[in-house]
Amino acid sequence: MKRFVANTLVILAAALALAGCGHQMRQDWTALIDGDKGMDNWTTTGVPANWRAEGGAILADKSTAAGKGAGILVSKKSYKDFELYVEFWAADDTNSGVYLRAPDPNNVNTASGAYEVQIWDKNPNPAYSTGSLVNVASVSPIHKAGGRWNTFEIYAVGSTITVKMNGTVTAAVQDARNVKDGRLAIQFNGGPIKVRKMLVKEL
Repeated sequence: MKRFVANTLVILAAALALAGCGHQMRQDWTALIDGDKGMDNWTTTGVPANWRAEGGAILADKSTAAGKGAGILVSKKSYKDFELYVEFWAADDTNSGVYLRAPDPNNVNTASGAYEVQIWDKNPNPAYSTGSLVNVASVSPIHKAGGRWNTFEIYAVGSTITVKMNGTVTAAVQDARNVKDGRLAIQFNGGPIKVRKMLVKEL
């Protein structure tokens, strides 16, 4: 019961913090992606993918080398406490995600300490499908991103991380394993992923 109350308070507090994240409040935020602008804010790692600016977005839709694994777009700057706003498009079969606080820009994954906000409607483990924090905060009910534009609003301050997808809180947790600076990143691991807006505000 105590754990339920604590988790409820985390969700409520973070939801209130995100309530002020409307477009009118984003004028002083930093645009990492704005339409097809922003590729110079990123580097790439992992399996090479065809990351490019095209059609008003930054996107990838295929690997450009043999072998399995993810192609990652990694921010040049690190962030610790922040709010993040993302507009993304995914297909039904897309396996992608937004990484937070990745400690090693050359090895971006949850095993190395990064948090991943999942974009994967068809994850064989539905608990960690789209809108979840992989292996940290499961999602219920299931949310679908495929075939449309969606938004993430992410609040990360200290041990508190909250994710809103299309205006609904999908994950909220207090997790003290990684409260250090780290990179933001976007994963391509099959199926097209497009991002037409990514704004960050350091807190």
